[in-house]
Amino acid sequence: MARIAGVDIPRDKRVVIALTYVYGIGLTTSQQVLKDANVSEDARVKTLSEDELNRIRAEIAKFQTEGDLRREVTLNIKRLMEIGSYRGMRHRRGLPVRGQNTRNNSRTRKGRKSGSVVKKK
Repeated sequence: MARIAGVDIPRDKRVVIALTYVYGIGLTTSQQVLKDANVSEDARVKTLSEDELNRIRAEIAKFQTEGDLRREVTLNIKRLMEIGSYRGMRHRRGLPVRGQNTRNNSRTRKGRKSGSVVKKK
């Protein structure tokens, strides 16, 4: 397996898809990296030469990825919670942050229903 930015990317996938396994690299960024590194998107990871891998690594090093990006996102959320902003309060309560409806849906954020059990005669 090829290691890029501390992540083992799958050998049998196309390079453009395999690069998305790195946190912080999506499809669009992956395409731009390959274009700048002058590597074909259709090539498989196992067919890449060491020179091509080094060019890809150099291009990805220009972006903030993996641990640094995760740390920055976590610190941004903590900052919002500390200053008491609306978004910070939503994070603290475990509710949707971006204005979604909570009356019917939002089960991903709220968890399983836990209604009080009421017995009828």
